[in-house]
Amino acid sequence: MRTHDVTNQVPPMEGHDVLAADAALTEAVERWVRPADPAGADALGDLGRLAGTPEVRAWADHADRVPPVLRTHAPTGERLDEVDYHPDYHRLLAVAVGEGLTAEPWTRPAGSAAHARRAAGFTLWSQAEAAHLCPVSMTYSAVPALRHAPELADAWVPGLAARAYDPVLRPRTDKAGLTLGMGMTEKQGGSDVRANTTRAVPAAGGPLPGETYRLTGHKWFCSAPMSDGFLVLAQADGGLTCFLLPRVLDDGTRNAVHLQRLKDKLGNRANASSEIELDGAWASRVGDEGRGVRTIIEMVSSTRLDCVLGSAATMRAALTRAVHHARHRRAFGAALVDQPLMRNVLADLALESEAATVLGMRLAHAVDAGEHELARLGVALGKFWVCKRTAPMVAEALECLGGNGYVEENGLARLYREAPLNSLWEGSGNVGALDVLRALTREPASLAALGKELALARGHDPALDAAIDACEHAGAEALEPEAAWNARRVVERLAVTLQAALLVRHSPGPVADAFVASRVRREHGAVFGTLSDAVGATTAGIVVDRALPPGAADGPVRG
Repeated sequence: MRTHDVTNQVPPMEGHDVLAADAALTEAVERWVRPADPAGADALGDLGRLAGTPEVRAWADHADRVPPVLRTHAPTGERLDEVDYHPDYHRLLAVAVGEGLTAEPWTRPAGSAAHARRAAGFTLWSQAEAAHLCPVSMTYSAVPALRHAPELADAWVPGLAARAYDPVLRPRTDKAGLTLGMGMTEKQGGSDVRANTTRAVPAAGGPLPGETYRLTGHKWFCSAPMSDGFLVLAQADGGLTCFLLPRVLDDGTRNAVHLQRLKDKLGNRANASSEIELDGAWASRVGDEGRGVRTIIEMVSSTRLDCVLGSAATMRAALTRAVHHARHRRAFGAALVDQPLMRNVLADLALESEAATVLGMRLAHAVDAGEHELARLGVALGKFWVCKRTAPMVAEALECLGGNGYVEENGLARLYREAPLNSLWEGSGNVGALDVLRALTREPASLAALGKELALARGHDPALDAAIDACEHAGAEALEPEAAWNARRVVERLAVTLQAALLVRHSPGPVADAFVASRVRREHGAVFGTLSDAVGATTAGIVVDRALPPGAADGPVRG
């Protein structure tokens, strides 16, 4: 029937080179990775091509649509406490681990750009499917905390850094590679981990290395329950303490870690999040008794960096779909991308995406460069701001597709469900904002490091110079009586100023100027697509073409 003829429908993104199509990320790789690691930069190109293939998109769809299933008991009644995943979940994880996205950077020598290379890979592979990267992130982030117990680090870090994915539960000494999860929060406390009630009783001579304890309690959120172990907090005689809790003991027996249920989540559905019951479970102490928060916060700091990178990746994936759609869809006699208002929206989204990408990569480079103060404050700022901006940004990108954006077929619906996660994971917005205030008051060197970074962008625009001047007073603001009330305003201003300074230094003039005009001079409304005449349609077109070069998402890419 003629009514079945299909016209003016957008062709599916049958595959594209995720790295080559992303100028901001490509430039970051050339700036911060290739000089130290040419082979690693080349390998990122291979990963970018793989991430855009139809085969990998099918893996992502299967892993999301067939969520994990908890098996508490065997048919004969014995406890199993296992989670079954779709095979494509394991395929996604095998690539992530095989590309060195877990703990490998901590084992590489200084000057190797290992963290920046890993950050770029994490950003690329997150665009294939984000949920499976939860255990990848925690495995990466655990190493700084484990180093508080050298005997444990010696036993575990080689496996955590290996490029071998081994999903079978068995003793760590029998595995080619290991993954770690985390269990901090409990039902009565949430972010207030000092309210935890899980008890830790010393028990010398346990079947584990290090100082051993028996843990009893309930964890409300335990991510990636099929990991080989978890970093957890529990109350010891000396106060809240960090422990390494293995799933399988060194003698081959299962630890007393019982999976009670899996969470039915808004998004992130390919990854299992669980509640666990600890019934005298064996664990090894990490760090001193009573220093649990200080110990595990080193893991949290690294997972927060991954929150920035993962949110930047979600933004980027949404932007790519929106621009691709607008280039192929026609309305009112012209392609959507050529309609002035749509171009305003797409350019605005592109500015947000590039700013997030450049910030995330700069923070990873700070880890490589040993810029601890800048990384400490910059990650906290990025975690708050980039993650906050992701949900409205993805919603606007979805709206660019109209009703087509609201259906599952194009992937934007999954991105929309994923978008809020990083904003609440590892501390919600209020927790993050108050953390920044603490850093400003207790760690003045971090504000000095931020000021040094911002100063490199002086002279480009008077409004940006004024914003940089204002940042110098953030320490005093953090001491004012109403500091907590104003915390979000302070953090937002610092984060946007940092993004603007980075774009001025590292992005083309049209991108930097449009960002400064809209975000610093505030020539912008309350929603996306309100860039002022100072930006203009010509500049907007340049920004959109940079975000996704014409044809970049049209051609097939095969693995």
